[in-house]
Amino acid sequence: MKRIGVLTSGGDAQGMNAAVRAVVRMALNQNMAVYAIYEGYQGMVNGGDQIRPFTWTDVGGILQQGGTVIGTARCAEFRERSGRLKAARNLLLNGIDSLVIIGGDGSLTGANYLYEEWPGLLEELVATGQIAPDVAAKHAHLQIAGIIGSIDNDMYGSDVTTGSDTALHRIVEATDAISSTAASHQRIFVVEVMGRRCGYLALMGAMAGGADWVFIPENPPDIDDWEEKMCKVLHLGREAGRRDIIVVVAEGAQDRYGQPITSERVKHVLEDRLGEETRITVLGHVQRGGAPSAFDRNLSTLLGAAAVEHLLAATEPEKPFVIGIRGNKITRTPLDEALAKTQAVAQASQEQHYAEAMRLRGNSFNESFQIVRTMVRVLPHPPTPGQRRLRLAVLNAGGPAPGMNTAVRTAVRLATDKGHIMLGVQNGFRGLLKGDIREMDWMSVSGWASRGGAELGTNRLVPEGSDFYAIARSLEEHKIDGLIMIGGWSGYESVLQMMAQRATFPANNIPMVCVPASINNNLPGAELSIGADTALNNIVQAVDKIKQSAVASRRVFVVEVMGHNCGYLALMSALATGAERVYTNEEGITTQNLLEDVHELSEGFSKGKRLGLVIRSENANPIYTTSFISALYEEEGGDLFDVREAILGHLQQGGDPSPFDRILATRLASHAVNHLEGLIEAGETTCACLGQVGGALVFTDMQDVPRMFDMDKKRPKKQWWMDLQPIAKILAKPAPH
Repeated sequence: MKRIGVLTSGGDAQGMNAAVRAVVRMALNQNMAVYAIYEGYQGMVNGGDQIRPFTWTDVGGILQQGGTVIGTARCAEFRERSGRLKAARNLLLNGIDSLVIIGGDGSLTGANYLYEEWPGLLEELVATGQIAPDVAAKHAHLQIAGIIGSIDNDMYGSDVTTGSDTALHRIVEATDAISSTAASHQRIFVVEVMGRRCGYLALMGAMAGGADWVFIPENPPDIDDWEEKMCKVLHLGREAGRRDIIVVVAEGAQDRYGQPITSERVKHVLEDRLGEETRITVLGHVQRGGAPSAFDRNLSTLLGAAAVEHLLAATEPEKPFVIGIRGNKITRTPLDEALAKTQAVAQASQEQHYAEAMRLRGNSFNESFQIVRTMVRVLPHPPTPGQRRLRLAVLNAGGPAPGMNTAVRTAVRLATDKGHIMLGVQNGFRGLLKGDIREMDWMSVSGWASRGGAELGTNRLVPEGSDFYAIARSLEEHKIDGLIMIGGWSGYESVLQMMAQRATFPANNIPMVCVPASINNNLPGAELSIGADTALNNIVQAVDKIKQSAVASRRVFVVEVMGHNCGYLALMSALATGAERVYTNEEGITTQNLLEDVHELSEGFSKGKRLGLVIRSENANPIYTTSFISALYEEEGGDLFDVREAILGHLQQGGDPSPFDRILATRLASHAVNHLEGLIEAGETTCACLGQVGGALVFTDMQDVPRMFDMDKKRPKKQWWMDLQPIAKILAKPAPH
């Protein structure tokens, strides 16, 4: 039987436990033996009971835990060849020649050394009589799969690394809270976040939190007297009406001569030059702590499962690789390449080649930096003399989705900074046909970055009949050159209807862009919609509490989530919470399903199981409702367990948007403004829907929507998340007998 070792190393990152769980269960499901190596490389060097087999139940209940249940440690001994010799011996004594290593660039650098030295280490172990020749021959090749566990998101090989999304949650929660007290006292707060060599957390935290200034290692201030410039901008912000001022500083921030820009230095500059009371908040290790976000649970789960699959599929010796994600696709990068490109960024920053460091960070990072530079301005650039000032309208449509306000704020500020006039349409298409439209300026969207709901208002009205005449009049009266619709399917449908009426109403011949915002994540041309991540986190947080209650009472909970006919929320929340069963409209429910599931639950509880969790999408089946399933389980469960149902309802739509949704909303709105401006300047009237597909933001002609969309079910014909169903089923299976 093939034996695989799993360890977590270096600084802990939320989601490590989810990765360990996935590795253990996927390997056991493939009839592989799995050994947990406790305390990282230190446990590998020590051997003994720090390397021991793991069973299916050993990883039960760890999905939602922060930190790492198998421990981690810095190991100076492993950095020396003598330490790696001990580690190799201990691996061979346990028959392990395949490793999944979860850690940052330092940990994975150590893994690469171990791989490169493996043949020589085996040779020495045989020569000194510590390992028999036949054992060395049997394990002549070492296989290594790396999973990047780093809250800094500082390593090449994955768009997002395990732990970084949760760390952003901690940062944004803190800055949101600080903003309210800062506004109350009109104080300045300097918030220091982690990021010794990478400014990802600082940059994205500033973008998502609506900060007023940010310092990152890769792009220091471009002038010597940056203190004066910063103070001037922040002072003008006060005069413009800003009550709260937040400055975000990455711990590794520096000026262009390589001198540190510390939070203390920034505080003293602000107090001395502005004469304002300034406070420092160093978030520190709170960024590493607590339960992982829904995104980190699912990311880590998918990476752990993929690591095992790749190790098992190898038919001949392969070089170590890193499992990562680009968009929604799992990728594999040679470890040496990932390390080289990661180290190149750090070296460029250290050598003060900042333009090169930014280039190496990639297009998305650079684009985000430019957006933040504009968003922190006190007021927009004045229009250029002779410039054509476009009149662009923005509205929300469909159900409310957290992040709508963030998107509107971005569209208003970026378009205004370009010299254009932004018009806010109140209450969706109902406001458009009634002419309820007002001009929006820079400060009218102040504070909207973190605000849930839809300040412009929204509804599901789809225009019909005489509505189109009224809409055409509004477009003409307000001289609207282009329209940005931020919303769900009813908004997309309304734009399609307006396009169909162009022959009758020429005023409709303007370019329009649909920006996806729906917790159901059911929109065409977009793999992820604004609001879906927040809804998913709301579900996961509620289910975590439900699970605690269920464990105490030997209980099964049937939880109903939103989604209409789209199973995204149901499936992804099941993956993130470890639900035993998930019912979706796509798969449907049969009597046979229900009987098999209740039998499996009964068998589990008869053998000591204490918790059962079933997630049902609201439209999974019109007959087998949540109440029906609960009653059936209650009857068949007898004295083994009792059953409760939980219908989460509009809890899923509420709350402030998650960092992921704020960042997605900002990027989508930025691209929508640029695209609309380009179409108008080119004299085109094309209508498009915008979305993230495969990691890139792409525009799809609205004419293609009916071909891509299931118009009856109101969901895309191709749903990428349904490919994850097999993994969810494997990991949620009961322990094998």
